This record gives sequence, structure tokens and C-alpha cells, in this order.
Amino acid sequence: MSPRELPVPPFYEPARAREHAYRPDQQAVFDAAQAWRREHGIRPSHTDRRKVHLLLIDVQKDFCFPEGTLYVGGRSGTGAMDDNDRIARFLYRNLETITDVTCTLDTHFPFQIFFPSFWIGEDGLPPGPHREVTTADLEAGLLRPNPDLAAWICDGDPEWLRRQVEFYCRELERAGKYKLYLWPPHCLLGSDGHALAGVIHEARLFHSFARGARGGIEIKGGNTLTENYSVLAPEVLFRHDGGTLAERNVDFIRILLEADAVIIAGQAASHCVKSSIEDLLGEIRAVDADLTRKVYVLADCMSSVTVPDPGRPGEFLADFTPQAEEALRRFTEAGMHVVRSTEPVEAWRTAAGSAGILPAK
Repeated sequence: MSPRELPVPPFYEPARAREHAYRPDQQAVFDAAQAWRREHGIRPSHTDRRKVHLLLIDVQKDFCFPEGTLYVGGRSGTGAMDDNDRIARFLYRNLETITDVTCTLDTHFPFQIFFPSFWIGEDGLPPGPHREVTTADLEAGLLRPNPDLAAWICDGDPEWLRRQVEFYCRELERAGKYKLYLWPPHCLLGSDGHALAGVIHEARLFHSFARGARGGIEIKGGNTLTENYSVLAPEVLFRHDGGTLAERNVDFIRILLEADAVIIAGQAASHCVKSSIEDLLGEIRAVDADLTRKVYVLADCMSSVTVPDPGRPGEFLADFTPQAEEALRRFTEAGMHVVRSTEPVEAWRTAAGSAGILPAK
């Protein structure tokens, strides 16, 4: 029997998708999931004929609400909050179709190479956020790494640290994906902003409890000396002296490659979602380029980073929407499917070259 589209459970309140403070009662979620399982005769996930993996990227409070330190409002200003609601509804309706859900958690510490706290400017003070750091800036002495950090990063050798950050910026510029960008402190481990948005946590628990699914979490972003936009790999893997700086997430790469279908949503479309899909595309092409057809990107469940201009309402100091739109075009050209959460997954079967999410009848 093919999976059904189920109703959204009656306890779900859409207004909570906009509530930073919402925290579900986890015992109540378990009880509701058990009752829902009995009422609808829901099968355990291990019996699925097709293994469908939902990857939710960085759906965390710092990104998902205006109270967060790096809110992904998109051009509408309500982007991530709208996405919270659509993601939750999609997961509830497709409870029987989705075999497992993995949520990534961007996880940071007070001093990291992409935070202003890591750097000192010509005036001896840290720079502000939302600026690039280039190799030319470092060579001109406009910025330097805080030498106090060398005590615990590299055995008290500030010269090693200086060489490393110059090497890092050159590697980023050589790769051509990003230049080093300084973000406000966000998703600090132990902070409120690190947690999943309440309605997302509620929905993932409900799925796990109702279907006996693992409900995995993938941590990323804790390396002091490299960015980690993608859940599959940090931006730079090596040190200037030839040593290993970081490693690819080979175990999770294997999980995604082994799935029959992978559905992807989350924040932000212009950064962590884009980088994760780019890395997945590279891993797929190394195995079998035809496997791109098993990837589905929920375009209406992700938003782009924008930085509103406080002096000009409706204008932005930075707007990464074009980068996200261009990436979606590339993913489509590569054979992936850009779809909408409001469409029945059965309709995705008609996409060119798609085997569909559901098993063949």
C-alpha cells in the first residue's frame, strides 16, 4: 500500500510558527503521536518500500525569528517564519511518506573565524559584522587575528595564526564560492538561539514517535578556523602547514547517497542550504550523475539572507536572494527537482526523469 497524505494533527497551531518562545511539551507530543499512530494505522518507518529522507537545515531560532541574532527574513520580512509553518505542515501531511528526518544544527562558540570577535582592526578594536575579509585586507594590515586567541588555538604562536588566516582567505577566494564574511554571533552552543524553532522540533518529534524513526541531528560549525555552511563538509579542509584542519562528514554523506529520495528544506537558501546541496551534488556526481533525480528541493520552505537598511525602509544593505535563485537554476539543470511543499508528493512523479517519491503502483 502506498503512503497516504494525512491530515495535520489538531494540536498544531500555525501561529506558533511565529513564536520565538514556543517550546512544545515533549511528553504531550509523544502521547499525541501514539494516539495518531493507532487512529490512522501508521506503519513503522523501517517497513517503507522507498526510503525517503527529509533533511532540514539549520531551522534554528537565531535564523527563524526576528528576535534571533541572524534572522532570515528574506525580501518579505517574514520568510523563515512562513517557512516554519510550511515545513511543519509538510511533515505532518507526509508522515507516512517520509522515512526519517535529520535536522542540522549550526553550532558555534564565542571566537570563530567568521565572527567579529576573532579579529582586530587598525584601531585595535574588533570590526563590525556584515563585512567581507579578503586576502588584500590582511596583506594591507587592515585586519589581523586577535593574538590573544593564539594561546588556545595554536600553542601561543600568533605568527602561525596569522599565516593560517591568510592561507584560509586565499583558499576561499581560489575556490570562488565565498569570500570570508563576518556574521553577528549566532547559534552559540548553550544559547536560546541554538535551539530548533518550536514547531519544527514538535513536528520532528511527532514523526519520530509515530513512526519509530531515528530522528537524527547533525552538528556542524564548531571548528574555530573554518566556516561550515554545508552539513557535508567545511569550506577548507587543510592548514597552511599541510596538516588537516577539518574533514568531510562521510557517514552522513553515505546516509544520503543510500536513500531512495532526499527532500531538502531549511535556512538559509542563499548559504547553508545552497552549500549543502552543492556538496551533495558533487558527491552524487562522483558516484552516478543520474542519482541527482532523487533529490527534491522545497523552494517554498527556505528563504535568503537579507540585511535591511535601517535608514531606507524596504531597501537592503545586503541581499543574497539572487545567489539562491541562481543556485536553484543550477540544481534544476543538474537533474534535481525544485518543488513546492503545497503540492502532493504524488504529483512530483510527473517531473521529467523523476522516479517519484512514492513507490510505483
